[in-house]
Amino acid sequence: MAHSASDALWYLPLVVPICIFVAWNDMRVMKIPNVAVYALVGVFAVTGLLTLDLDVYAWRWLHLIVMLVIGMVLNAAGVLGAGDAKFAAAAAPFVALSDLSTMLYILAACAAGGYLVHRLVKISPLRKLVPEWESWSSGKRFPMGFPLGAALAFYLAIPLI
Repeated sequence: MAHSASDALWYLPLVVPICIFVAWNDMRVMKIPNVAVYALVGVFAVTGLLTLDLDVYAWRWLHLIVMLVIGMVLNAAGVLGAGDAKFAAAAAPFVALSDLSTMLYILAACAAGGYLVHRLVKISPLRKLVPEWESWSSGKRFPMGFPLGAALAFYLAIPLI
């Protein structure tokens, strides 16, 4: 892992609430609010400056730009929503380039697990706890904010495990 347990202790208390908000809101109304994206960028702007060497910090901003361009292309192709693309871009600076394959495995696991859990809850009595969630009736659309947020949180927590 390219980040340490001390980095994780800085990031996690600030990032996890944003990830939970993103997952909840995306399942509830199938939208990731820009305020969550801005908050995540703000957290990196401050904590990254405190925890990373200046050259590493500067290069991590390039991760955001690259992911934003990739996300825009995927959004234009109809592969994912604009909010998903923006959240992934905002999360990108937290991920070291050397950890890209690890992050992709985590994201794949979170996407598969999140899809399974979401679909199982959708057909179970648990759905009655939040019957108004738009993601229950969105057809084939899936709230990717759920696995995107989980993947970022798990990635950041790995050094603490």
